[in-house]
Amino acid sequence: MELKELKLIFEEKYGQGGDIRSYFSPGRVNLIGEHTDYNGGHVFPCALTIGTFGIARKRDDRKIRFYSANIEKVGVIECSLDDMTNKQSYHWANYPLGVVWAFEQKGMKLDTGFDMAIWGNIPNGSGLSSSASLEVLTGVILRDMYGFDDKTMVDLALLGQFSENNFNGCNCGIMDQFAVAMGQKDCAIFLDTADLSYEYAKISLPNAKIVITNSKVKHSLVDSAYNDRRNECAKALEELQTVVDIKELGELDNEAFEANKAAIKDEIRLKRAKHAVAENQRTIEAVDALKNNNITRFGELMNASHVSLRDDYEVSCEEVDVLVDLAWSIPGVIGSRITGGGFGGCTVSIVENYAVDNFKATIGPAYKEKTGYDAEFYVVDIGDGARRL
Repeated sequence: MELKELKLIFEEKYGQGGDIRSYFSPGRVNLIGEHTDYNGGHVFPCALTIGTFGIARKRDDRKIRFYSANIEKVGVIECSLDDMTNKQSYHWANYPLGVVWAFEQKGMKLDTGFDMAIWGNIPNGSGLSSSASLEVLTGVILRDMYGFDDKTMVDLALLGQFSENNFNGCNCGIMDQFAVAMGQKDCAIFLDTADLSYEYAKISLPNAKIVITNSKVKHSLVDSAYNDRRNECAKALEELQTVVDIKELGELDNEAFEANKAAIKDEIRLKRAKHAVAENQRTIEAVDALKNNNITRFGELMNASHVSLRDDYEVSCEEVDVLVDLAWSIPGVIGSRITGGGFGGCTVSIVENYAVDNFKATIGPAYKEKTGYDAEFYVVDIGDGARRL
């Protein structure tokens, strides 16, 4: 679908005329640094050129109406500025509505409602942050249409996270919204989630491509298990704080963790904290390797990240492990790992140019044979963050 088609759908649903505006918000993939963002560690995501398109126009009453061209059967969802509560009947619209709610919670009240239509080309449930894309899209729309010009893109990322935590009940860290808001073409973002300091690192892969492989599975425990992992890490941190002066697990390096880990009294919590610390150190080393054009080392660290996510953090699943194991067996694959919250979704691989076709031709049939699912492949480009078009 093209933007002009979405605009026609908007006019068909809501009528023509008025100040109709167009926006785009990308998806993201995290190259390394998984489940570190709520543990005060580093992450290394980049925005993609796939994402969510939005068309919007202010109304002169208190109604808010949402329509998704991806889920036509749901139709137009109507809400009101006078009753901003999360309702099951609102389906996907709880995400943009949550952002309106978050703006109000932070003192930015809308004087009128609006109409909004969206269409996205991020595969649903893929772990490429369709929800964060939609949240930041809504934030950009609200800032632009209602004149909240003092809000920075970082502010919009934080509002998106606040809404997802408090309106939609998933206790996510800041990485997804930050990457979507702050993306820059051909760069990944080396973000310290403890203080939101960041730098852009050029992703120069003249001889390789970033390939995302969608497992086409999403296990339903993702939100509940995600919150469990956060709670396990928080408890491990409390135990470590009895012997070492830290505010976040990300403050420890591997040696300091080994020296103090006896304070953690539960085997599961020990594994969770070990991952959080080691993954942060891997991410720091991986960005250094990239700066030194050592793509081989970057790939090795990606592979180690997957092993840790599979064994210590236990957020992988059988199908994704099959994809990663197959990728590791193919010549020309520099590194491959699960990406996103876990329990399904996608892998991210760096594949040498000559090997991309063989990568798809080998993994597709073998994965189908082992799991019964058809994998989908996306050779992706790194794009800019959310914006008005």
